[in-house]
Amino acid sequence: MPVLPGAEPYRHDGGEVGILLCHGFTGSPQSLRPWARYLAGHGLTVSLPLLPGHGTRWQDLALTGWPDWYAEVDRELRALRERCARVFVAGLSMGGALALRLAARHGDAVEGVVVVNPANKVHGLSAPALPVARHLVRTAKGVVGDIAKEGVRETGYDRVPLHSAHSLRTFLRLVDGQLPQVTQPLLLLRSVRDHVVPAADAARILSRVSSTDVTEVLLEQSYHVATLDHDADRIFEETLAFIGRLAPSVGKEGTTAGG
Repeated sequence: MPVLPGAEPYRHDGGEVGILLCHGFTGSPQSLRPWARYLAGHGLTVSLPLLPGHGTRWQDLALTGWPDWYAEVDRELRALRERCARVFVAGLSMGGALALRLAARHGDAVEGVVVVNPANKVHGLSAPALPVARHLVRTAKGVVGDIAKEGVRETGYDRVPLHSAHSLRTFLRLVDGQLPQVTQPLLLLRSVRDHVVPAADAARILSRVSSTDVTEVLLEQSYHVATLDHDADRIFEETLAFIGRLAPSVGKEGTTAGG
């Protein structure tokens, strides 16, 4: 099945500091590509994979589940570790949950975590019914495209397979239980107005991680897909500053930038 235009994975071979970017549920690398290119432009080695079942059609997503999505980012992280001396993980929405689980499971192999509007729970009155409903109804209305900026579109699915939503719910509950194992420095950026993930999710994450170096940044002008929205530049700059503080070689001639 052909990949939707713009949904292709992105990789850049830069310097000794690398970052893995994880996109969200029913989304694609398109939503994080400007973030990835910004970091690549500052000398980082960047990996932005396309998660299984994403970037084509929703019927393909229905054949996958959280073990497939997590296995993909786990492989990418291991590959980055072979290439780079220091590696960071980052993600949007479900991608934030993927990044947090990578941090919990890989420990010192991950230098720091950056999450944008991270998901912690599947919300809605129908969420508890998913184990049964997925056998009765195939799909629900999609969640992509929550962007305040005029004329900007997110490449993703307009339908959500309930089988996949059930798997996402299972995954987020699993990650919630592993949050105390996250000890790395954490940068969490959250939109004040988010129509997909409520503020309670970020609060829950911040209350459960064991990280002592924690920064929360409020994004005043963006909705859920903030990486394509009015606050995108701030996300990119805050990420680079966070990485630069923890890995001072970033941007220095002859090291990361000199690749």
